[in-house]
Amino acid sequence: VLRQEIGFVPQETFLFSETIRENIEFGVNEGDGTSMISSAKIARLHEEVEGFAEGYNTMLGERGINLSGGQKQRAAIARAVLRQPRILILDDALSSVDTYTEDAILQGLRGVMRERTSIIISHRVSTVRDADLIVVLKDGGIAEQGTHDLLMLKNGLYAELSRMQQLEEDLETL
Repeated sequence: VLRQEIGFVPQETFLFSETIRENIEFGVNEGDGTSMISSAKIARLHEEVEGFAEGYNTMLGERGINLSGGQKQRAAIARAVLRQPRILILDDALSSVDTYTEDAILQGLRGVMRERTSIIISHRVSTVRDADLIVVLKDGGIAEQGTHDLLMLKNGLYAELSRMQQLEEDLETL
C-alpha cells in the first residue's frame, strides 16, 4: 500500500523492452491515453516521441537503449507523474538533461509538486532553488538548511555552490 503512494525516479532509470507507451503506463491500472500524454508533456518528452516514426508505439531496446539518457529520465518522470503518487521522490532525476530542459521540466512539475509531498535530491542548485526547504549535506551530515534566499544570505556552502554553478553556466553560453 505504501509503495503505491510513492513515485520514485532514480538517476539511473530502468526501462523495459516494450513500447514507450507501455513503459510510461507501467504500474498504472487504467491508462486512458490522455493522461499518459499529459504526463509525457509535463516531462517534456511528448514532442520528441511524436517525432518518432511510430510515436508512443515505438519499441524500445533492452533497458531503453534507443533513447538518450535524458529521454530515459523523462520517460521515468512521466511514469511517476502518471501514477499520481502522494509522495514524489526525484533522485538526481534531471542529471542527464541540460539546464534549459531541466527548467522546462521543473515548470511542468510545479503544478504536480504543489499537490503532494516532493523530495528532490540534486547536485544542481537550479533544481532545488524553489523548494520550501533545502537541506545541504556534506560528509554525511547536514551542513546548512533553509530557503534559497536564506542560504544565499548565509554565504556558506550552498552560496558557494550556487556561484560556481552559475559561473559554469555562464561559461557554457560563451
